[in-house]
Amino acid sequence: MTKVGALCAALLMLLPCTAWAHGPTRQKVVQSIEINAPADKVWAVVGNFSDMSWHPTFPKSEGSGNEPGATRKLTTKDGGTIEETLTKIDAAGKTLSTEMPKVDVKVLPVENYSASFTVKDAGGKSTVEWKTAFYRGYANNDPPPELSDEAAVNAITNLVKTGLEGLKAKLEAGG
Repeated sequence: MTKVGALCAALLMLLPCTAWAHGPTRQKVVQSIEINAPADKVWAVVGNFSDMSWHPTFPKSEGSGNEPGATRKLTTKDGGTIEETLTKIDAAGKTLSTEMPKVDVKVLPVENYSASFTVKDAGGKSTVEWKTAFYRGYANNDPPPELSDEAAVNAITNLVKTGLEGLKAKLEAGG
C-alpha cells in the first residue's frame, strides 16, 4: 500500500505543473467606427471581398471572388503579403467572416487569425464592427518579444484601427 500511496502522491505533485505548461491563449480585438454614410453604401465597399483597397496598409488587393471559399492576396507597402479566405458572407445581414489559413509572422505576428465584419444602420449613418480572434505568432512558451501576445495584440489593433479609419475616410470623401 505504501508504494501505491507514494505513486499517487508523486502524480498529484505533477498536476500543478501541467497548469503552468500551456501555450498561447486566444486573443481578441474588437473595434467599431461610425461612418457618415448609409449602411448599403458602406456594405457595397466592405462586402466586396476581392477589393480591400480602402485599407491604407494594403495598396494592392487581388481577389478571386465574393463567395465562401474565395481568396484574396493583400500586399503591404513594403511588399509583404497576406492571404485571406472568405468563410461566410451574408449580404442581407451585411456581415462577412474571413480567416488567414497561413500567416507569415514577419508580416503579421499572429497564427490562426479569423475576423468578422458587420455593417449596421445607425439612422442614416453606419456602424462598422471588426471582430478578430487569433493566437500570437509563437506557439510555444517563452516567445521572443516580436511574437508575444502583446506584439500580436498591438499589430492587430493597429491593423483594425487603420483599416476602419481608412474605410471611413474613403466613404465620407464620397468614395
